[in-house]
Amino acid sequence: MHRVTAHQPYPLFNTAATRRLEKAAAAALPPHTLMQRAGLAAAQLAQALAPHARTVWIACGPGNNGGDGLEAAMHLQRGGRRVVVTWLGQPDTAPADARASWQRARDAGVSWADTAPDDLGANDLCIDALLGIGVSSSPHSPARAPDARLRACLQALHRSPAPVLAVDLPSGLDADTGQFAAGLAPDTPPHLHHQAPPPRHTLSLLTLKPGLFSAAGRDAAGQVWLDDLGVEPGHEPPNAWLSGPALPARRSHASHKGSYGDVAVVGGEGLAARGMGMAGAALLAASATLHSGAGRVLVALLDDGHLQLDLQQPELMFRRFDALALEQLTVVCGCGGGQAISRALPEVITRAARLVLDADALNTIATQAALHALVVARGQHGQPTVLTPHPLEAARLLGLTTAEVQAHRLDAAQQLANQFNCVAVLKGSGTVIAAPDRVPAINPTGNARLATAGTGDVLAGMVGAHLAGGASALRAASEAVYQHGQAADDWPVRQALTASALARRVGGS
Repeated sequence: MHRVTAHQPYPLFNTAATRRLEKAAAAALPPHTLMQRAGLAAAQLAQALAPHARTVWIACGPGNNGGDGLEAAMHLQRGGRRVVVTWLGQPDTAPADARASWQRARDAGVSWADTAPDDLGANDLCIDALLGIGVSSSPHSPARAPDARLRACLQALHRSPAPVLAVDLPSGLDADTGQFAAGLAPDTPPHLHHQAPPPRHTLSLLTLKPGLFSAAGRDAAGQVWLDDLGVEPGHEPPNAWLSGPALPARRSHASHKGSYGDVAVVGGEGLAARGMGMAGAALLAASATLHSGAGRVLVALLDDGHLQLDLQQPELMFRRFDALALEQLTVVCGCGGGQAISRALPEVITRAARLVLDADALNTIATQAALHALVVARGQHGQPTVLTPHPLEAARLLGLTTAEVQAHRLDAAQQLANQFNCVAVLKGSGTVIAAPDRVPAINPTGNARLATAGTGDVLAGMVGAHLAGGASALRAASEAVYQHGQAADDWPVRQALTASALARRVGGS
């Protein structure tokens, strides 16, 4: 068993792959072995997380996940804890493994309760062994309303003032998507809590699941631990990867600014007649590009030349768009581009040596089939291209709703990559990086501090700097996303994160 961190990549397996591994292992091992290993692992982690716990409540479902909890209850009771179990199963209908673990828990002297405890504060630790991977958030899956006892146990776990350990998966969470199944989500979304919730941990069994690291899964799972129960994945291919950090980059003494590429940021529409201007978005992207190590950064604002120098960043070189040698440049296009970006896009898409498309560039492409075709053609010609949409922009590009994109983030990112023949970065909780004919990756870094204006522009600029430095489109996207999130994770606790400060921080400056 070990703690899952952002310091190395991990393979992720969906529900179908996990069940295949489980079935093969169960056939090869003596009866009850997997459940006994799972229960022991859960008990050992519980004791490590709460070494001084005296009272432990365990909510056990009617299936094998509940059996894992019953097995853990036996070990904890024998270890000197007072264990109270609410079991939603029955001996005569339970799977054979779960029935055997129920008998072992009874023999150990575990206490039983029909419902969740009234006084949750009396517990030192709660263990969630209700559902595991046995639910789906898909609208195509048969839906059934949770019974009253299950719902009561779920809400007790969601409201528990004591630490919660989920066995395999937080109950109600879809292992593949990170979305809660209908009727099983917490009553109060995590961002509406007025105080810090108690620690939450998840012991993922056999495999790590994508849903633990995407969408609602990151809040629900808390700290993730993995125990493979002694089972190797064998020839089962992963369905996704959890990204790891980039290798440290070393700059040669004999290098010069030309060694690290020229980046042009195209955007920043000026709307002076309406009292509006969007140069800030382009300048944020340019600042991030500069601080991420690009050799030179050119800025082509679509504001009729109103700004010719940034006094805070005199390193930025302002150019007219028509003066850019696009064939020699990495271009970051769209940040604050407004409607004016539509005039520049055909040339940018056709001519740019390397290209990052963000914000208004993506919104414009979503409405013009000809621009869509030009992006596809770039991939056919081997011109590196990265799209960096947030969920609404992704929905526009795919002709879906934002809810549909968020419900299947891995699939949506892969659809974007396949349709546009490029690398797609679907931003959000567990940003997804996808490329044609490649297994997608989920980024493990970042937090809600990034939920502020301009941080997406910073990311686009970072991707541009990595591209200009010689990285492939996929590597540039993966490394930039990881570093962008890591900067937020390392942010000082009592200091507000702003996009301008983030842009200066991403390169360690």
